[in-house]
Amino acid sequence: CFVSLHDYLSGAPFADYQNSMYFDRFLQWKMLERQSITKDTFRQYRVLGKGGFGEVCACQVRATGKMYACKKLEKKRIKKRKGEAMAGNEKQILEKVNSRFVVSLAYAYETKDALCLVLTIMNGGDLKFHIYNMGTPGFEKERVQFYAAEICCGLKHLHRESIVYRDLKPENILLDDNGHIRISDLGLAIKVPDGEQIRGRVGTVGYMAPEVINNERYSMSPDWWGLGCLIYEMTAGRSPFRARKERVKREEVEKRVQEEEEEYSDKFSEDTKGICRMLLAKDPKQRLGCQADGAAGVKAHPFFKNINFKRLEAGILEPSFVPDPRAVYCKDVLDIEQFSTVKGVNLDQTDNDFYSKFTTGSVSIPWQNEMIETECFSDLNVFGPQGTRPPDLDWNQPPEPPRRSLLDRIFRRHVRISSTSTTEEHPREHNS
Repeated sequence: CFVSLHDYLSGAPFADYQNSMYFDRFLQWKMLERQSITKDTFRQYRVLGKGGFGEVCACQVRATGKMYACKKLEKKRIKKRKGEAMAGNEKQILEKVNSRFVVSLAYAYETKDALCLVLTIMNGGDLKFHIYNMGTPGFEKERVQFYAAEICCGLKHLHRESIVYRDLKPENILLDDNGHIRISDLGLAIKVPDGEQIRGRVGTVGYMAPEVINNERYSMSPDWWGLGCLIYEMTAGRSPFRARKERVKREEVEKRVQEEEEEYSDKFSEDTKGICRMLLAKDPKQRLGCQADGAAGVKAHPFFKNINFKRLEAGILEPSFVPDPRAVYCKDVLDIEQFSTVKGVNLDQTDNDFYSKFTTGSVSIPWQNEMIETECFSDLNVFGPQGTRPPDLDWNQPPEPPRRSLLDRIFRRHVRISSTSTTEEHPREHNS
């Protein structure tokens, strides 16, 4: 049915569409979408936090008023730490994923000193702040279930694109104004080739799966281990394999992950304990989520019996906690460690080639969503009376005279002032 419909529409109906005013309007929108993006496209606001290569600031698109978070990757810092592959990889993956449970990339541009990723703004703080700074450490079960379900959906969307995330931890899960979460910071995420497994000892100590620590081959299994760690930490108010403030060597934590079983207090109900044990299975072959049914197997666990996943994925399931719009759910800006100046790094043509590939401007789906959400689309997408061609699409209308540039206007004004002053100085000359 799909093929037959496509074949029919690609014939005469599409030719008619190309000759219509609707196709001309579509091209207008595409031209607007593809306009060059610079720092002047945005207003810059306060620092929100700190990324691996620079600050994260709030910013606003001047034309629409839409707020975003701008993640700045300082060019010299990237080069010094050989982070080009990591930065390019994160940008490519963000472009590829379109999920309400993963932060979206809306724009990518460069300034003289930085590469900038303009992302979904998440004003509600991260899960680490909420677990440890909002009363008794940990959450009640209903809240744990809701966040775990949304993280599960985010992982499902990443895995559907063959992307393994590899860095699940509370500080990488952010809340929006309405209390929904998104997975952020995809710097360690990687696309797994079809039918293959990868190897890579990356992640955060205490959250890395045993197969990652042992440098074994894996595909999506580390992410389900990470979800187990998160459910445990949200429930217990501490990580399963390391206490928050204890000073333990990396090797000691890794040994615990590989050899020790996690301990369960009376904060854990039977089904919470059950899902944690299944997600924190040392052997990935025995781990929940790592079988053929993947995310569907995780969703089917009794822990999620109160979650309607259809409503959740449609964005119509209400969170139990909604952030207070007057509160700031993060450390004071003054507490954010300032980056020191990078010295002894010079940028060359190879670097410029990388920057030009990175700075691709608007990303289609988030940009189009912005036009709809800010009502620019409904305001601008107006046709003539009774569906006639509007003046801006009437090619028989004479074109408007071009507006003089600011420089041209200033220059003409300067010439006019000069000639006036000359006249005042030499009135006789002028009269003769």
